[in-house]
Amino acid sequence: MKKLLLLFFLVPMFTMAQDAKEIVQKADQKMKGASSKSTMRIDIVRPTYTRQMEMITWTLGTDYSLVYITTPKKDEGSTFLKRQKEIWNWIPNIERVIKLPPSMMSQNWMGTDFTNDDMVKQSSIVVDYSHKLVGKETIEGYECYKIELTPKPDAAVVWGKIYMWIDVKESMQLKIEFYNEDDFLVNTMLGKSPKEFDGKILPSVMEMIPEDKPGNKTIMTTLDLKFDIPVSENFFSTRNMKSVSVTD
Repeated sequence: MKKLLLLFFLVPMFTMAQDAKEIVQKADQKMKGASSKSTMRIDIVRPTYTRQMEMITWTLGTDYSLVYITTPKKDEGSTFLKRQKEIWNWIPNIERVIKLPPSMMSQNWMGTDFTNDDMVKQSSIVVDYSHKLVGKETIEGYECYKIELTPKPDAAVVWGKIYMWIDVKESMQLKIEFYNEDDFLVNTMLGKSPKEFDGKILPSVMEMIPEDKPGNKTIMTTLDLKFDIPVSENFFSTRNMKSVSVTD
């Protein structure tokens, strides 16, 4: 009888954990597709100034991505490459390829409020975290699942805990809170202005807001996004990151 009672309580808990992971996985997969190419504008907002940059990003699954900076002129041609767990940065001004160590993943990317990990996705919100459905809340009129993500013991991740709010109907990531190992809120990311991109409804604007820097935020606006583009693993090489063309 005790074993039956234990099984009775464990099955719903296991189902909730599985459901939470499936929700996160579906939302993550919707943003990436099998492969993708996107054009984005980034506005770095500070109390005394605003700076703008643009970039093109290619992805293949969860293991490969390439980010190419198109503006401003001083950063044009700079690229960031992810191949599985390795991250590389090509700096054309000094003609150097630098391999980024794990310790740099938590640092700000190109002066924005996004981290290196946010941009190149070294860690995986699906693979590197455990997931727990903690309730439902409404964000900007959208009913959302609220899911708690905690790092797996052997995962090399930046964050001590993450909370995600994922739209029930369209699987959009509408709010994400990032906490450090001491359980302090560090950054909040908001998904806004949903639009249709290549048949998928996704936030066209992502705002990253640091908790301890009033007046600071970074706004990432998706200008164009195509899914399931023809691209191979060979495209994502340290050799190609030096000479990639915006027409690729």
